[in-house]
Amino acid sequence: MNRFVFRLLGPLLVQTDAGPLRINGRRQASVLAMLVLNADRVVSVDTLVDAVWPDSPPATARNQIAICVATLRKTFKQAGVSDLLVTSPPGYLLAKREHRIDVQEFLESAELGREAARQGRAEDACSLFAESLSIWRGAALDETPGPRLEAEASRLEQMRLTLIEERAELMLQLGRHRVLVDELTDLVARHPLREQCREQLMLALYRSGQRARALDVFLCGRRILADELGIEPGPGLRQLHDLILRDSPELTRPPTTPSPSADPQTTPAQLPPDVRAFTGRLTEMAQLDRLLKEPYDRHTPALATIAGVGGVGKTALAVHWASQVADQFPDGQLFADLRGYDEENPPVSSTAVLDRFLRALGIDAPQIPADPDERASLFRSLLSTRKTLILLDNVRSFQQLRPLLPGSGRSVVLATSRESLEDLTGDYTTLGIRLRMLESAEATALLIKLAGADRFGGDPVAVEQLSALCDRLPLALRIAGAKLAAKPTLSVRRLVERLRDHRSRLDVLSPGEGGVRAGFRLSYRDLPPEAALMYRRLGLLRTADFAAWAGAAVLDTSVWHAEELIDQLVDAQLLEVAEEAQGSAARYRFQDLLRLFAREQTEADESAAEADAALDRAFGAWLWLAEEAHRRIDGRRFPVGRAPAPQPAFLQQVADELLESPMDWFESERTAVTDLVAQAAEAGRARDAWTLTESAVPHFETKHYLEDWQCSAELALASARRAGDGPGEATMLRLLGSLAIYQRRYELAEGWNMAALRLLRGSGDGAGAALAQRNLAMCARFQGDWERALEFCREALSGFHASGDIGNEAHLMGYQAQIELDRDNVVDALPLAREAVALSRRTGSVRAEAQNVYRLAEVRLRSGEYAEAAEAFETVLRLTRGEGDRVGEAHALRGLGQTQWSQGLLAAAGGTLRQALEITDELADRFLYARVEIDLGCVDVLGGQYDRAAERFRLACAAFGDVGAQPWRAQAARLLAAVRGEGDDGPGGGQPLRTLTTSELMALLAHAQG
Repeated sequence: MNRFVFRLLGPLLVQTDAGPLRINGRRQASVLAMLVLNADRVVSVDTLVDAVWPDSPPATARNQIAICVATLRKTFKQAGVSDLLVTSPPGYLLAKREHRIDVQEFLESAELGREAARQGRAEDACSLFAESLSIWRGAALDETPGPRLEAEASRLEQMRLTLIEERAELMLQLGRHRVLVDELTDLVARHPLREQCREQLMLALYRSGQRARALDVFLCGRRILADELGIEPGPGLRQLHDLILRDSPELTRPPTTPSPSADPQTTPAQLPPDVRAFTGRLTEMAQLDRLLKEPYDRHTPALATIAGVGGVGKTALAVHWASQVADQFPDGQLFADLRGYDEENPPVSSTAVLDRFLRALGIDAPQIPADPDERASLFRSLLSTRKTLILLDNVRSFQQLRPLLPGSGRSVVLATSRESLEDLTGDYTTLGIRLRMLESAEATALLIKLAGADRFGGDPVAVEQLSALCDRLPLALRIAGAKLAAKPTLSVRRLVERLRDHRSRLDVLSPGEGGVRAGFRLSYRDLPPEAALMYRRLGLLRTADFAAWAGAAVLDTSVWHAEELIDQLVDAQLLEVAEEAQGSAARYRFQDLLRLFAREQTEADESAAEADAALDRAFGAWLWLAEEAHRRIDGRRFPVGRAPAPQPAFLQQVADELLESPMDWFESERTAVTDLVAQAAEAGRARDAWTLTESAVPHFETKHYLEDWQCSAELALASARRAGDGPGEATMLRLLGSLAIYQRRYELAEGWNMAALRLLRGSGDGAGAALAQRNLAMCARFQGDWERALEFCREALSGFHASGDIGNEAHLMGYQAQIELDRDNVVDALPLAREAVALSRRTGSVRAEAQNVYRLAEVRLRSGEYAEAAEAFETVLRLTRGEGDRVGEAHALRGLGQTQWSQGLLAAAGGTLRQALEITDELADRFLYARVEIDLGCVDVLGGQYDRAAERFRLACAAFGDVGAQPWRAQAARLLAAVRGEGDDGPGGGQPLRTLTTSELMALLAHAQG
C-alpha cells in the first residue's frame, strides 16, 4: 500500500512514495488540514464549514464540503489509497492506519524527551527534543487561512516554543550556556514578550561572562513590556536581575540541591498510586506545570483548583501530575481525601486533616494543639521554610480548605472539587481549571490502552462511536474499556448497540452501586430543591442546546429566576455553557449521560402529568416565539386558518428583546427547532411538530437550510398521519411541495401540492387550499403553462381575499404580475406589480416588500424605464441584505446587472453580475445561475466577446434543462442560435453574428416561449 506522510508543520504537504500530492484550492486544503489534525476522530460537517467559511457560510456550505471530500478521495485514490477518508455521521474522519503525520511524530518525540527528563536523563532528553524540533519546516499550516486553522497553528507554535524553552533549561543544567546564546537571542528577538526565554538568555549570558549584556536584555524586556502591555517584568525576571546585580552564587550552583529543612525521618510521601492508563490532558498538565515554572508571591502559596462533574477525572489528573513532579518537592507530599461528596460519610473536618498532616511532618501527638486555629498556625509555621506539595481531593467548600493552606509561597496546593471554589479569587494566586470531557483523540487513546488495540480491529468508526456514547467521560470510558478487556466475547459493535439504547446506557455504565450513576447522584443530591427541579425538567428536552427562557418555560417562572437556577446547575457541573459569539445571550447544553440521568430522576420524582405539563409549556413557548418571529419576518397573519399559539405569561416582558431580530432568533434556535420537531413527532405530539415546522419555513428558505426543511417536514408528516391529523398532513404535504419548487423539482412539487389540495378542499380549508394553489401556479409557470398558472393564481387570490390574508394576497398579486411579464404583457403587469407593492407595505414585512418591489423593477426594466428600474433593484438589494436574504440579494444583483447593460454600462454590469454569480455558487441554485449566465452573455455580446457569449448561453441552456425550466431553456437556445447566426433568428446564414444590439437582445429576452 502506498503510504502518505501528512506534513502540517510548515505549508500543508502530502508526500507519497511517488512525490508530493497536489491539493487544489484553499477549501480542499482547509478541509484536509482539519481532518489530518483530528486523525482517527470524526470531524463534524459544521466544524469543517466553520473552518472554511468562518464568518458567513454560504447556504450550500454542507454540499460544498461533501464535494471537497469527494475530490480529495478521488485524488487519494489516484495516488493508490482508496479508504483514507471515512464518512461517519455527523461528518468525516481521516483513518490514519499506516500513514504518518508530522504533528503526531513531533508530539510523540517531545513526550519521550520529557519522560527522559523526568528520569534524570538530560542528555537523552536534549537529543529527543532536538529531533522533535527538526520536524518543523516553517510556520505550522503556513498559507492555510481561517481563524480556526490559525488558532490550531498558534497552538502548535506555542508547543514548539515551549519545547525550545524546555530544551534550553536542560542545556543550562548541563552547562552548555555558551552554545545557547545565539539561539536564545534569536528567539527573544522574535518573541519579545516571552519571559521564560528572556530569563534563560540572561542566565546563559551571565554564565558566559557577559554580565552587562545580560542586564541589558532585562532592561530591553522591561521597556517592551511597559510600552506594549503597561506592565512590569514578572517575578522570575526581576529576581534573576537582582541576583545578577549581586553576583549571587546561586547563579552558578547546581540547579537542584537538597533542601536544608528536609529530614528523612519526617519527609512525607502520601500520594496515592498513579492512575493506570492515564491519557491526554496535555493542556491541563501544561497549565499545572506553570505552578513550578512561574515564581509566585513568596507570602502566599501557589494554589490550583480542578473542578468538574463526577467521573470527569479530576482526581486522576491531580494524582498523575503530582506523581510526575513529586521529586521537585524535596520536603514531601501530603494527601487527604476531604470526602466533600461522599454518599455515606460526612466531609472530613480540616482539624482532623491537620492532625494527620502534623504527625506526618514529625510532630508528636502530645505537641499537637487542640485548638483548631493554633493547629493551623503550627502547620503554617512548619511549612514556612519548606517546599511541599499538598494534594486535597474532593474539597466541598473554601471554608473546609482555608485552614489547610500553608503560609509560604514555596509550597504548592492542588485541590479538586465538583464546584468552582470562587471564594479563593483575589486572596490567593490561584490557577483554576474547569475539567471538561476528554478530546476525541484522548478518549480513543484511553479506550485502546484499556482494552487493547486488537479489540477494535482497525475500526476507527467503532471506537469513535463508543467514545461518543460514553460522552468521552473518563469514568464511563474506563468502565466500557474494562468490560471489553474482561469479556473477550463481547464485541465492540455489540457494546455500542447496548449503549445506543438510552434506556439501558446508564445501567451498562453503572456496575453495582457505583459507576457513572453514583457519581452524578452525589452532585444531584446536594442541589437546592428548586435547582433539582429545573435540572429534571430541562432533561425532558431533547435539544442540543437552549437559552435560559426555555428553563423559565419548563418551570413556569420568570426568565431572571430561571437564569439563577441554571447558574447553580452550571456551578454544580450538571450543565455546560455552550460556546457562543460575543454579545449573544448565553446558551446551555447537557452531556448526554447527564440528560439521561435527569430523565431518570424525573421518572422517579414526578408524575407523568407533571412532566407532560412541563413539555406543554416548553413547546408552547417555542411555538409562540416561532410564530411571532414568522409574523415579524413575513408580515402576514400566521398561521393562516387557525388560531395562533397563546403567549406564555413569562414571555411578555422579554419577547421584544428576544425577537429584536427575528431571523437572528431563528438562527440561534435552528438546532433546537429541528430537535424539538423530531421529539414532538416521536412523542405523538403531531400538532406541535407540524406547526413548529410551518413557522420555521421562512428561516429555512432564507438561509437555504433545505435539509432541515425536508427532515422536519417529513417527520411531522409521518406524525400527523399516525395521529389522523388531517390539517397537519395537508400542511406538511404543501410545505414539501414548496421545498420541491425551491429545489426546481416541479413534477414532484405538483404531486405534493395536488395531494395537499385534495385534503384541504375536502376539509373546507379555503385559506390552506389557496396556499397549495399558489404553489401549483408556480409549478405551472416554470413548466411554461401560463394559462394554467394564471388560473391557479385567480383561485388562490380568491381564497386569500376571502380569509383576509393581505400578506399572501400581495405576494400572489406580485407573482401574477411576473407571469404577465413572462407572457410579454407589460401593460397588465404594471398595475398588478404596483398594487402588490402597496399591499405588501401595509403588512410591514420587509421580505414581502422586497419580493414585490423586485417584480415592479422587472416591469420597469421591460418598459425601458431604466432609471426607475435601477432605483427599484437598489431598494431590493438594500432590503435583502438587511435581512440576510442571500437568495433575494442574488436576484436583485441579477436584475440590476441587466438594467446596467441595457443602459450600456457594461463594466458596471459585469461587476454586479459576477457578485450574483458568486452567490448562486454558494446557493447551488441552477436556475438562478443560468439566468445570471444569460445576462453575462449579453454583456459579452455587447462587448464583442462573441465566443465567450456563446459558451455562456450554452451553459445556461444546459442548466435550465437540468431544472426542467423549459421556457427559459428555449430562450437560452434562441440567444445561442442568434449569436452564432443560426436559424430563423440569425440572418448570418451560419456565420457568427456580430451585430446584435441592446434592443435586439432585449427582444430576445422579452418572452420566454418565443
